[in-house]
Amino acid sequence: MSMHGQWSSRLAFILAVAGSAVGLGNIWKFPYIAGQNGGGAFVLVYLACVFLVGLPIMMSEVLLGRRGRRNPMSTMRILGEEEAGQPQWQLVGLGGLIASFLILSYYSVIGGWTLHYILLSAQDSFANADAALVNELFDGLVGSVGKLALWHSVFMGLTAGVVARGVEQGLESAVRFMVPALVLIMLALLGYAINSGDFERGLHFLFDPDFSKLTPTAILIAMGQAFFSLSVGMGAVMAYGAYLPQDESIIKTSIAVVSTDTAIALLAGLVIFPIVFANGLDPAEGPGLVFHTLPLALGQMPGGALVGTAFFILLAFAGLTSAISLLEPVVAWLVERRGMRRGAAGLLAGTGVWLLGWLTIVSFNVAADVKLLRGTFFDNIDFLTSNIMLPLGGFFVTVFAGWVMCANSSADELDPSAGIVYRTWRLLARYVVPVAVTLVFLNAIGLFD
Repeated sequence: MSMHGQWSSRLAFILAVAGSAVGLGNIWKFPYIAGQNGGGAFVLVYLACVFLVGLPIMMSEVLLGRRGRRNPMSTMRILGEEEAGQPQWQLVGLGGLIASFLILSYYSVIGGWTLHYILLSAQDSFANADAALVNELFDGLVGSVGKLALWHSVFMGLTAGVVARGVEQGLESAVRFMVPALVLIMLALLGYAINSGDFERGLHFLFDPDFSKLTPTAILIAMGQAFFSLSVGMGAVMAYGAYLPQDESIIKTSIAVVSTDTAIALLAGLVIFPIVFANGLDPAEGPGLVFHTLPLALGQMPGGALVGTAFFILLAFAGLTSAISLLEPVVAWLVERRGMRRGAAGLLAGTGVWLLGWLTIVSFNVAADVKLLRGTFFDNIDFLTSNIMLPLGGFFVTVFAGWVMCANSSADELDPSAGIVYRTWRLLARYVVPVAVTLVFLNAIGLFD
């Protein structure tokens, strides 16, 4: 058992990893790219990619985490020595720690936006608002260093506070509340979308198959989304895997997590697009969908203030459960390698992330004109982590699990009795996933543009 403790049950682990995987991208990105790239045809390809690419990577990370029972860097060093006499595999774990730290520094700033919008919605600020007012409210947020700093501080404080309390009292208690609450809010909003939105048009947009749009580029997009939506490649899943009890099935829990993540992404589309279409608005993706288009739509609808508040609470929960998983690997490393108490480690790591987040804050206002390489600091750090570090992390984790780790070790962790499932995982991890992730990486850095 890990020195940090362990999850009390399989359900706790599923909720934790599903909470990590279900982030802002599930809600503001997946539904739109599905609708724009062939609807039902894209969804079918995406599901295939999730189970043929995403699931094997997740199983690999959980497997390595539970085998090592330490933070990702120490796990990769110990397993590298045990399996191949190569401690330099710790560099893969180090890359994951750095990636999670960097991602959280800007994720917390954007997560803070959701907290601000909970307040705006509760105050009915979008009632009968036109596009100019909605844009003004958003610009008033991102253009203000003070507002961004306040909400970034609150979001980061909540995240660090949970992680500092440990696995059972902190992480598990938080996800046992937030993930079910997220699902319940999603279902309530689905009922609202069915009754008050243009549900039929939303259904057609998301699920009508249009195979003419299923281009090679669309397939690469599906593959990339399947990879990026599962929180793999940055050490979070590996860190959570270290706390999984030995008698729990990695196969069953990983399938449950992947299924939950996919279901919530699809539900998000069925909630958002009927509301958008009912008001004659065009769908969008990214922050524009949830901070511009949706508030504009809800401002014209009955009960819009209540629905908007519930939606942004849902978004905040999705962001917080992901943020917690990003901070955990760093805190675990500080506790194990530097001998710090967990509370102090949470405070130190949280403060470091908070300080780095200031560079993202000023990227939206006072330093918006300071451009290097791909743009602002935020643009560069987002590109570095999402398009380079995460694919490389997922690639090397799967290569290690499939090629470096001996068959007896991986079979022992996955379940020796699951013959056909184990052989399928090993085949995918050794041959399919490395090729798929390489394609995702090359597409992400723009080689196929």
